[in-house]
Amino acid sequence: MGKGKLILICQSGGEFVTKDDGSLSYDGGEANAVAINPETHFGDLKLKLAELLNLEYKSLSVKYFLPGNKQTLITICNDKDLKRMFDFHEGSVTADVFVIGTSGFDREAFAIETGRASGIKLAETVSPSKASKALVTTDPVSTPAGPSAANLTPNSLADPADGTAHSPITYDVSATPADTVKKRRRAASRKNSTDAPTAAVTKTVRKTKKMAPRRKRMRKDYLTESDDDMEEERDTSAGLDGTNGALDVASEFNNLSPEEMVAMWKDSITGVGQEFKSVIEFRDALQRFSIAHRFRYKFKKNETSRASGMCAAEGCSWSFYASWVPSERVFKIKKMNETHTCGESSKTAHPTKNWLVSIIKDKLRESPHHKPKEISKSILRDFGVTLNYSQVYRGIEGAREQLQGSYKEAYNQLPWFCDKLLEANPGSFIKLVIDNDKKFQRLFISFDASIHGFQNGCRPLLFLDSTSLRSKYHEILLTATALDGDDCIFPVAFAIVDTENDDSWNWFLEELRSAVSSSRSITFVSDKQKGLMESVLKIFENAHHGYSIYHLLDDFMKNLKGPFHGEGKGSLPVNFLAAACAARLDSFRMSAEQVKKVSSNAFDWMMQIAPEYWTNAAFKGESYQHITFDVAESYANWIEEVWELPLIQKLERLLCKMTEMINNRRMNSSGWFTKLIPSREQLVKDASRRAHYLKVLFSSDTLFEVQGDSTHVVDMNKRDCSCLVWKATGLPCHHAIAVFNSTGRNVYDYCSSYFTVDSYRSTYSKSINLVEAIFKPPAKEKASVEEAEQVLPPSSTRTPTTHQKRRRKILGIEHRTVTCTKCKGIGHNKLSCKETS
Repeated sequence: MGKGKLILICQSGGEFVTKDDGSLSYDGGEANAVAINPETHFGDLKLKLAELLNLEYKSLSVKYFLPGNKQTLITICNDKDLKRMFDFHEGSVTADVFVIGTSGFDREAFAIETGRASGIKLAETVSPSKASKALVTTDPVSTPAGPSAANLTPNSLADPADGTAHSPITYDVSATPADTVKKRRRAASRKNSTDAPTAAVTKTVRKTKKMAPRRKRMRKDYLTESDDDMEEERDTSAGLDGTNGALDVASEFNNLSPEEMVAMWKDSITGVGQEFKSVIEFRDALQRFSIAHRFRYKFKKNETSRASGMCAAEGCSWSFYASWVPSERVFKIKKMNETHTCGESSKTAHPTKNWLVSIIKDKLRESPHHKPKEISKSILRDFGVTLNYSQVYRGIEGAREQLQGSYKEAYNQLPWFCDKLLEANPGSFIKLVIDNDKKFQRLFISFDASIHGFQNGCRPLLFLDSTSLRSKYHEILLTATALDGDDCIFPVAFAIVDTENDDSWNWFLEELRSAVSSSRSITFVSDKQKGLMESVLKIFENAHHGYSIYHLLDDFMKNLKGPFHGEGKGSLPVNFLAAACAARLDSFRMSAEQVKKVSSNAFDWMMQIAPEYWTNAAFKGESYQHITFDVAESYANWIEEVWELPLIQKLERLLCKMTEMINNRRMNSSGWFTKLIPSREQLVKDASRRAHYLKVLFSSDTLFEVQGDSTHVVDMNKRDCSCLVWKATGLPCHHAIAVFNSTGRNVYDYCSSYFTVDSYRSTYSKSINLVEAIFKPPAKEKASVEEAEQVLPPSSTRTPTTHQKRRRKILGIEHRTVTCTKCKGIGHNKLSCKETS
């Protein structure tokens, strides 16, 4: 086996079986071996597997187990996930992966996708029971010398459903997309010539003696005689989604530079007598011709049997006429004036949406995060086509829909997705809400694994926050996040809502109460600007609410205004945090006075916030003031990688990240052999070293006086020290440890249970089970999905932000009131009026 390579044992066609100990095993099916390297792209691997195993590309998903963990499957979603899986198996020769998807690979649709060398090599098909052994003892990948080393053919490829063998598949990675398209066209041409004698048979039905006009008869003959040819042409020339039968321009010529493409397109239209298979091919050639010669045309007639048009410039003599010739079964140019009299200055190309989508789709394959302005500049530079922002934006939307799936259809799959997710994770809380117009409104998800981890291993502390999903529909992600024993985030529940307002937050908190019902008094932390305190204290009994230190500090810095004195502006955030974390009120006042010395405005801003809601010295709930990072940042980072994907795929990314986080932390904690988690163990050791220099005086069996640089009293019954560190941190301070050493007590008996390794492992003891093939329901379930209640995307209208509302008020701008002309009501128009006439 070559260095830096890994052989994947790709198992498919079987099913997972849960054993008594909770581990999973894979029974049945067959296995194929595929060799990859660190440079392999996930899209290439997915396409090869889809063709190799005869699975639908969009429905295919690839999963694997972490080494030593047979309970949770990890889904590979992109190149980063594939690289991570490769790193997990570093040093191994083989790795088992499980391929799941709907049967049926569309070869025509993806024949153009093999233009990039992928570094994927196929080995012989092997049985599951002998896969690993065969690959260890023999080198399954024969690597010939030369550039075509990847052209390997599997010795056998059996359909797991019927056991019949398919014809061998040869993967020609070195072939260009243009070669593939030419081969496909030659094959279609041979098929047309073979089927010609039978394809020309038509039915004649005589209803009246009166003959139809010649033009209508010609149209009818075209529609009947060429029906098979047109259908075949659509299949042959369609892009990945078959939109209007338009050729995927960029993919067909993606081995050429833009200059070479334009040079070839100049001869797309040659003049009278030129023949095409159909009007679709003619329109496509005309589009390329106009772009290459940089002029705009308009149709006078644009029908399936005939097409005529002229140059869009007024007075220009350039024109054409083409129509279907039934006897020859071709679409032919019959008249054409090839001379332009409009002058060079008026020539400007006008692209169709299909052409624009195909060009943009190729650019997004290279860089998925291209911005509209960048794409507009590149198209102007390469093809001389000027586009406005809305044209490019719509083109990007169309290209992404072809590459990644429909945004609207993703919402329609939500009921099926929620049912499957709940079926895979019993005990979870999942609720989907749609409005009266069948539009998506809210989705709440809290997994049983998250609820169990929060209730059995985390402090009763929840951070409430929100982040945008960066979608065209402007959905918002609401989150409730706990902290594990190591102060790392632990997602407890999240919701996707159409709008963030008081109503949506109240709904989220109501659902959260149902999910995490507990007798414990929970402390909630949120951004002060969200105004959630009233809702939290109303919905949760005996709860506490505090303001997020991260957001307070951010607002504090934004509101700083000079002049600044003393230590200067740089000292203000340090003193602000010192005031928040101060254990005593006098320490809080000292830090506040330091702020006042630098800026009286900053001091006034800080003191207008009630101390009992953000300072450690006055707060009654769980201590959280040391958490100064953005808890919602992890969610934002997870979304950043897939912000352009449809909703279902964003959800899968979130679930994949949560599953990966749980599995990684569970695996890391399996190697801990101390009583406390490593970070807390180190704090106790540091305090123990400081305790050696202290003197302990016995006041009673439970009260002790500890002398050092200062004198403190330790109360063993209350588990408290006058320094207040023990109460604030949950770990004994060095004064208390000095007492333990003097009285022979075990320090670990007085540490908070939330910091023990057992509690940490309990937090991550359960796993989230992902839904298989979530991009598209299996074929056997399509009927039930279609019969389910339809879910439409939410309204894409963005509600004004607080800043926009404030600016409108300052400028005196009033929002126009919409009045219905039907019922004379306010706030809607006649199209959305619900009053019956």
